[in-house]
Amino acid sequence: MIEKVTGTIQPTQSFSKPENNQNEVVTYIQGQERHQEETNNQPVTREKVEDVVQGMNEFLHASNTHLKFEFHDKLKEYYVTIVDERTKEIVREIPAKKMLDMYAAMTEFVGLIVDKKI
Repeated sequence: MIEKVTGTIQPTQSFSKPENNQNEVVTYIQGQERHQEETNNQPVTREKVEDVVQGMNEFLHASNTHLKFEFHDKLKEYYVTIVDERTKEIVREIPAKKMLDMYAAMTEFVGLIVDKKI
C-alpha cells in the first residue's frame, strides 16, 4: 500500500511542441514515453518522498496548511492528513480514516468467516 501513497514521481511535462515535421513529432513522443518508462522503473526512496512532501508543504504554505503522513495500524498502510497550522485541526484525510477503519473492520470480519486467503 505504500506504493499508493508514494507512487512514482511523475516528471513535469514540457509543453513545447517540436516542428511540424511528422517524423520529429513521432521521435519526440517516443522519447517522452521512454523517459516515462525509465522513471516508473526506479524505486521510490524515502528521500524522494520527503522532497515531494517538502514541495507540497511549500505549495500549501500560502493557505497555512501542511501535509502529515499517518500510519494506519490495523491495515499497515499510510494515509495523508492536511493540517491547519494555526488551529492544528485536520482539514482533510486522504483517504478518509473512517473509510480505512471500515475497510479494516470488513477484512477482520471476513477473516472470522474464512480461515485462509486464497
